[in-house]
Amino acid sequence: MSYGPPRPVARLLLTPEDKEAPARAQRLLRMGLAEQPDPALDVFADHLAGLTGAPYAMVNFMGENRQFFAGLHVRHTVRLTRADDTKPELGRHMARDHGFCPHVVVRRKALVLEDVRDYPRFAGNPIVDEFGIRSYLGAPLIDSTGMVLGTVCVVDVEPRPWGRPGLETIKASAAELVTRLERRAQDGLPLL
Repeated sequence: MSYGPPRPVARLLLTPEDKEAPARAQRLLRMGLAEQPDPALDVFADHLAGLTGAPYAMVNFMGENRQFFAGLHVRHTVRLTRADDTKPELGRHMARDHGFCPHVVVRRKALVLEDVRDYPRFAGNPIVDEFGIRSYLGAPLIDSTGMVLGTVCVVDVEPRPWGRPGLETIKASAAELVTRLERRAQDGLPLL
């Protein structure tokens, strides 16, 4: 007895397809935002962490295959551990399928996750287990051409009630940073 060809298995796409990635990579290069740490963006991330009280804050540019934290703040008192009790390495690069920023970029909207474990789509993300991330607040960096360059975001190892004040803060911070980035690219003015 034959039942015909096997049917394809439905699969939940955890990381959304990013069709703008090649154009974004070119736009970032034209703006002088290569994959290198930027001290002014580190200061911006420090400021964002201070505004929100979060132990991590990032200015994240999305490349074609990975993410790059051009601005990074890590509170040194936070103890990162994996499930096997080893300490993960936190660097400036992250795979494109890790974290929540790729969702913000493709959706073109801010994302508030007060406890990532409450959302099946996000609870299985590798950074939840690898770094113990429990909450996320991020907004897209949309430039004047309509291109999403990346995100600004903050994360915590504890659930956080970000609420409307957190959402308004992250969105305003994203808009402010885009203005500064474009001014720097166009006029050569300092970022901060």
